[in-house]
Amino acid sequence: MRKTARLTALAAVGVLALSSLTACANDAASSTSADAGSKGDGKGTKVKIMVGGLDKVIYLPAMLTQRLGYFDAEGLDVELLSEPAGVQAETALVSGQVQGAVGFYDHTLDLQTKQKYVESVVQFSQAPGEVEIVSNKAAGDITSPKDFKGKKLGVTGLGSSTDFLTKYLAVKNGVKVSDFTPVAVGAGPTFIAALQKGAIDGGMTTDPTVATILDKKAGKVLLDMRTPEGSQQALGGPYPSSSLYMQTDWVDSHKDTVQKLANAFVKTLDWMSTHSASEIAAKMPADYSQGNKALYAQAVKSTLPMFTKDGVMPANGPETVEKVLKAFNPNIKNAKVDLSKTFTTEFVEKAKG
Repeated sequence: MRKTARLTALAAVGVLALSSLTACANDAASSTSADAGSKGDGKGTKVKIMVGGLDKVIYLPAMLTQRLGYFDAEGLDVELLSEPAGVQAETALVSGQVQGAVGFYDHTLDLQTKQKYVESVVQFSQAPGEVEIVSNKAAGDITSPKDFKGKKLGVTGLGSSTDFLTKYLAVKNGVKVSDFTPVAVGAGPTFIAALQKGAIDGGMTTDPTVATILDKKAGKVLLDMRTPEGSQQALGGPYPSSSLYMQTDWVDSHKDTVQKLANAFVKTLDWMSTHSASEIAAKMPADYSQGNKALYAQAVKSTLPMFTKDGVMPANGPETVEKVLKAFNPNIKNAKVDLSKTFTTEFVEKAKG
């Protein structure tokens, strides 16, 4: 489906421009909405995309598309930038510093309640790809989300999708949001250190952090949402998460560029569906494996079931996300969200064809 109304988000962009943007976002600041779609150094159309953690397996299609040369093949000069959490990628997008964000689809609903209109144009996934981990010390006390009360639980960032999902799991299991403490610990080494030092009792994270924790025997899996089955069990349906989302008015005024991005990403998702985890891992930057290629390949293998093969929004996915957010988010609970304006299949359908 495709929205017909041209929505204007730029008028309110300045409201969300936060002074806490990190250096990565600052590096992106030279490209504004006015510059978007311009030619860059003879390489093709310049596009900057902020990713909520380039080395996270849940966002793997971003770097893989670049490594496979599919951006270049479409005549695009794509610069991939990285932030430790999806909420920071969202901030860079709505403040006009980048043209696209690779992060969780649920941000599109949250932003609509704030009169910021963004939409998923390529849906990478049909499950969160997230895992709730508990430390060995706390494993005896936390056997389900019912035991979250009084605990310190790690999330990538406050207001991030891991924060959203943690709150939902708590509320769904009879624990109030005010009964536990979310702690922003990022991912990778910072998450692992917080878990080992007791700064958190558990937390939500993704691969390759999950694989590393299990390899170090630093924690145990409480809930696994890396598969559609795991998403169904924990959340009650498919949960579209990682995606390429962009401001709606930018999409409407740069359809040719957006189509090229969709073409490149759909090629990547198709390529992923026909290659092994080891083959995919071998295409990624060497430092992503942190010296353990086998462990990184295992991390990719564990997460692969979450990805779509064609970039199309899974049926009933938006409704599941809305249900999850309404359970704890008063802004969404008391607002009417037009789900049809939070995503489009226009570009991926053309890419498939």
